[in-house]
Amino acid sequence: MKSTWKRVVFFALLAGIWELLFLLRIWPEYVLPSPFSVYKTMIHGFKDQTFLIGIMISMKRIAIGYGIATIVGVFLGLLIGRIRIFEETLGSLISGLQTLPTICWLPLALLWFGLNDKTIIFLVAMGAVLSITVATDAGIKSVPPLYIRAAKTMGARGWGLYLEVILPAALPHIITGMKQGWSFAWRSLMAGELLIVCLGLGHLMMIGRELNDMSQVIAVMIIIVLIGILVDRLFFIKVEKHIRERWGLVKI
Repeated sequence: MKSTWKRVVFFALLAGIWELLFLLRIWPEYVLPSPFSVYKTMIHGFKDQTFLIGIMISMKRIAIGYGIATIVGVFLGLLIGRIRIFEETLGSLISGLQTLPTICWLPLALLWFGLNDKTIIFLVAMGAVLSITVATDAGIKSVPPLYIRAAKTMGARGWGLYLEVILPAALPHIITGMKQGWSFAWRSLMAGELLIVCLGLGHLMMIGRELNDMSQVIAVMIIIVLIGILVDRLFFIKVEKHIRERWGLVKI
C-alpha cells in the first residue's frame, strides 16, 4: 500500500506541474494542452472506438513480430552459445548488426514487402531479435559446466539436455533479453506506424500532428506508456519473481 500511495502522489505531482506550466502560458495551447484537455480527448477516443481499434491493430502487429523475434532469437542464441563455428561467424555478424538502428531496415523492408503490415512486422522482429539473441547467448555461456556434466552423468542427452538443464539455467538472462527486446519492439512498431500510412497507434499520432491536435498526440503517448507498464506488470515482473523464487534469490 505504501508503494501504491507513493506512485499516486508521484503521478499527481507530475500532473500538477503539467497544469502549472499550462496556466503559466509559456507555450500556446496547441503546443502544450492542459491535462483536462488530454483527458477529454482520451475519453472521446475510447467512446468512438478510435483508440480501441488503434490498440488492437498495433497489438496484433507487435504480438506477431515479437513472437517471431523470441523464437528466432532464442534459437540463434542457443546456436551461438553452444556451437563454436556459429559463435565465430554468426556471433560476429550479430554483434555488428546490434549497432545498426532498427529504422535503417525500413528501406530494405519496403523493397521486400511494400507498404503493408509485413513491413511493420519485419521492423518489430528486427528490433527485438538481436537483444534476445545476445541475452540467450550470454545465458547459455553462464550455465555452470558442473550442471551440464551432472546432467550428462544422469543420462541427459540431445534436446533433453537443452530443455531440462541448459534453458532453465539460462532463463534469467533470456527473460532480461526478452524484456529489453519488448521495449525495442515497441519503438520499432511506432517508428513503422509513423512512417507508413496505416491504421494503428502511430498513425493516430501522425493524424494528431497533421491536425495540429497535440491533445491527441499526448493521449496516444500516454496509452503507449500504459500498455508498456501493463505488460511489464502482468508478465515480465511475475515471470522474474517466479524465477527468483525458483532459484532461491528472493530476499527474506
